[in-house]
Amino acid sequence: MAGPSSKAKTGKLEPLPDIPDKRYFSISEAAQLCGVKAHVLRYWEQEFPQLRPLKRRGNRRYYQKHDLLLARAIRQLLYGEGYTIHGARDRLQEPRVQENAGSHPDQLSLGMDDLVSPSEKTPWPQRLRFLRHELGQLLQLCRGAIDGDGRSK
Repeated sequence: MAGPSSKAKTGKLEPLPDIPDKRYFSISEAAQLCGVKAHVLRYWEQEFPQLRPLKRRGNRRYYQKHDLLLARAIRQLLYGEGYTIHGARDRLQEPRVQENAGSHPDQLSLGMDDLVSPSEKTPWPQRLRFLRHELGQLLQLCRGAIDGDGRSK
């Protein structure tokens, strides 16, 4: 497995701002909250299959809190721990990737796989609450994309 790159500089990253209590974030807001530029987030979307913000009207990206947490975890792996893209991708596929990421409440503490696949570490009620929340957001997004005649906007 590809681990941290020996050539990459690793060290302490600048602290990130708290994530506001909002449902959706534009790519510029997401970039600012993750401490990277917008083009970096777009590149990460290509490289990390887990990072999939919602897209609507003209391919505009709408990041949700879980997307921001994932992008912050990617940033930590790449810039903080010195992983290569390939190594970070492999690391994110491991269960409970950021278990020891720190005590900050906006850091990723569970991998998405832990929430949707059976695991002794994540209780069913927590997984079901997460899935119910996500399905509700998707339903609301779909309702907003269809007008009263049943046609797409």
